[in-house]
Amino acid sequence: MNFKEIQDLIKLINKTNLTEFKMKDGEFNISIKKGDEQGDKAIVVQQPMMQYPSAQMPVQPAFQAPAAPSAPAAPAAPAKSADASEEKAADTSNYLEVRSPIVGTFYRSSSPETPPFAKVGDTIAKGDVVCIVEAMKLFNEIESEVSGTIVQVMVEDAQPIEYDQVLFLVDPS
Repeated sequence: MNFKEIQDLIKLINKTNLTEFKMKDGEFNISIKKGDEQGDKAIVVQQPMMQYPSAQMPVQPAFQAPAAPSAPAAPAAPAKSADASEEKAADTSNYLEVRSPIVGTFYRSSSPETPPFAKVGDTIAKGDVVCIVEAMKLFNEIESEVSGTIVQVMVEDAQPIEYDQVLFLVDPS
C-alpha cells in the first residue's frame, strides 16, 4: 500500500463513525484509531521493504462497523422478494462490469449543468470516459475497459466509492 492509498484510507475512515480500523495483508499491517474530538488520534503503519504495485494489490478492509443501537425487528420479507432478488442476480451474471480503479467520490458528469458521460442505454467502447472520481481534490476521468451497452448505473451521483467497486453493468452484445 503506497502513501497516497494510506491517505485516502484515512480520509475515508474520518468520514465514518468508526473508532478503530485494522488491516493485515501478508506482511503489511495498518492500524488506525480515532480518539475523542480533541485530536487524540493514533496511526500505526508497518510495511515490509518490498513495495507492491498498487494495481495488483487487492484491498480487503478487515474491519467491522460499530454496532448500531438495536431497533425493533422488522417483519420478515415475503418469499416472493427473495425469489425476485435471486432472479435479478442471475440476470446480471452475463453483464460485464466497469469497476473503480481508485477510492473517491463518484460523479456522472463534469459539472451539474452538463449531461452525464454515460447513462443507461448508451453504447460505450473500450477507452470511453464513463464518469469522474474525485480523490484528494483531483478529478480523475474513468475510462471503460469494456465495450457494450450500459444496462445499469450501480452508484448514485456524488456518492463515496471504494476501490474495485462496480460502477456500471454493461451488456457486451
